[in-house]
Amino acid sequence: MWTWDIILSLLAVGSAAGFIAGLFGVGGGTLIVPVVLWTLQLQGISSHPYAQHLAIGTSFAVMVFTTFSSMYAQHKKSAIDWQTVRRMTPSMIFGVLIGAVTAKYIPTRALQIFFIVFLTLIALKTLTDSKPKASRHLPALPGLSAVGTLFGAASSWVGIGGGSLSVPFLMYCNFPAHRAIGTSSGLAWPIALAGTIGYLITGWNIPNLPHGSGGFLYLPAVAILSIATMIFAPLGVKTAHKLPARQLKISFGIMLLLITFKMAWNLIR
Repeated sequence: MWTWDIILSLLAVGSAAGFIAGLFGVGGGTLIVPVVLWTLQLQGISSHPYAQHLAIGTSFAVMVFTTFSSMYAQHKKSAIDWQTVRRMTPSMIFGVLIGAVTAKYIPTRALQIFFIVFLTLIALKTLTDSKPKASRHLPALPGLSAVGTLFGAASSWVGIGGGSLSVPFLMYCNFPAHRAIGTSSGLAWPIALAGTIGYLITGWNIPNLPHGSGGFLYLPAVAILSIATMIFAPLGVKTAHKLPARQLKISFGIMLLLITFKMAWNLIR
């Protein structure tokens, strides 16, 4: 049953997710996935065997709108390296589609443990301002394609836009913080679109999904969350470009630690 309490809560979370997406070049899925699960619980369908898939698919569908809004705002700031976006996008889309097709066969607990450890190390490296060698640049196309495929698949399995992985990678390759975040927003939109299509198709013939579902997309939540994220993503972009690069890196590192804490808490529960 949809009540104003649920709708206002979704709008509040969508606003926060949109702002964070614009600020850090991520998709906001770390906030959206748990709130969709909470919404399903209030609808009395949280015990559905595909509740997690619905949450991830819905997250991707919302991120289509969120990341487009963020990407457009970053483009107006001339903060996106479109050459890098063009080189990485095909492999990331390929990885997302592989992840969507194989998601129900992957032991998510082991994957989440890997992500917690990996993102914690990245966060600590970011917070300690460990500078990469000045000679380090993006790898050649084969290496960049391998990285893109890995990031796309991992994003699909966990339900994130990929910015948590692509931003640290780009900064590791000596991208300035603002340009790394801007370029990540350009990469996040095709990831979100491919993930949405993948979860739509793989869930299309699943029987007894909740009313209002289209494949693994819970459309009422998509509609409400998307409105808020599209409004607040440009505000996040504007705020990011007002922050000094060092302060932005510290903020990004703290965000990664919060993500890992939330994932660890979910595992413990």
